[in-house]
Amino acid sequence: MKKTIFNLMIIIALVATSCKGGKQGEDKEQIKQVDTTVMTTTLAFNAAELSEEPLFDIETSAGTIRIKLYKETPLHRDNFVKLASERFFDGILFHRVIKGFMIQVGDPLTKDPSASDRYGTGGPGYTIPAEILPQFNHKKGALAAARRADSVNPERESSGSQFYLVEDPSTCAQLDGQYTVFGETVSGMEVIDKIAATATGPRDRPVNDIKILSVKPVTE
Repeated sequence: MKKTIFNLMIIIALVATSCKGGKQGEDKEQIKQVDTTVMTTTLAFNAAELSEEPLFDIETSAGTIRIKLYKETPLHRDNFVKLASERFFDGILFHRVIKGFMIQVGDPLTKDPSASDRYGTGGPGYTIPAEILPQFNHKKGALAAARRADSVNPERESSGSQFYLVEDPSTCAQLDGQYTVFGETVSGMEVIDKIAATATGPRDRPVNDIKILSVKPVTE
């Protein structure tokens, strides 16, 4: 990607526990400048080499989902690229799965079994300004950002890391115009369906863990 994507002024989220329709909460911290130049030696790939609409393979324990990120939502695209380059998503669980709706992932707290009562409330410590565009809806395989409820988040800012993939567009259509859709599934729809069909327990958490193993750009 030709533009600088790593130095972003980040607005920090309030604590919240609601997760209806992809909502989630994050701890409140002071506004800070993110500078990842000190981490260049540990980055998984060079983001500057990616296209405006990069492809990524999300390798999960249930199979691989290939996604494309939209150039029209650059804040969300660049943030996803940044987190992937830092291997932020590696080992994170799908913590909320609803058959006939969507599958949600991206909470770093899910790496810690002792924090299970707080799954769905974690993140990197910041939110992303909304980029809700009318041309992007909740079609099958749509990639969208989770967020907190309107009552505590009137600007509809997105979670810094939690996202969901649409399994059933008919039930997710109610979310159109309310959540930022920033990408789509290119291949691996059957993996989304497989994850959505898994048995779940309290708070829609899979009975058997399903995790992200890696998120890597497609360079072929």
